[in-house]
Amino acid sequence: MGVLNNRFQDNVFFTSADRIINWSRKSSLWPETFGIACCAIEMISAGCARYDLDRFGVVFRPSPRQSDVMIVAGTVTKKMAPIVRRLYDQMPEPRYVIAMGTCAISGGVYNTYAVVQGVERIIPVDIHVAGCPPRPEALLHGFVMLQEKITGTRVLRAEKPSDEAVLS
Repeated sequence: MGVLNNRFQDNVFFTSADRIINWSRKSSLWPETFGIACCAIEMISAGCARYDLDRFGVVFRPSPRQSDVMIVAGTVTKKMAPIVRRLYDQMPEPRYVIAMGTCAISGGVYNTYAVVQGVERIIPVDIHVAGCPPRPEALLHGFVMLQEKITGTRVLRAEKPSDEAVLS
């Protein structure tokens, strides 16, 4: 009996092309410059020289058609919700969403008729960054978690080889 390859991690078969594509995706995340409320100040400071998101390949882009990550930073009102959805729909695939701050995650202290109680009600969220407002280090940690999530995805739909082919 031979030893199984390390390619069988969590019953998912990753090809070399999967690894290369995932590496390039995680190394070039381009978030959209989109801030709604006070969390946007912390998002902007995370992009400055002190925290330097550029070293992780994170470069802010001005257009949703050029970006693959949306950071919802702040309170989303029901009047703003269709615009957030439209910007999300304009982003190319694959696209990811980071909900930054308590207001974006759950509506925060604003339990009123005018505030969306969590941005997950209008768009799917991949990473939650908690805090009011969250520190730039927390957003940096959110990007690291997103990179780990991207690394674990399977891009190509290759069939898993039979055990006889691997063991021989």
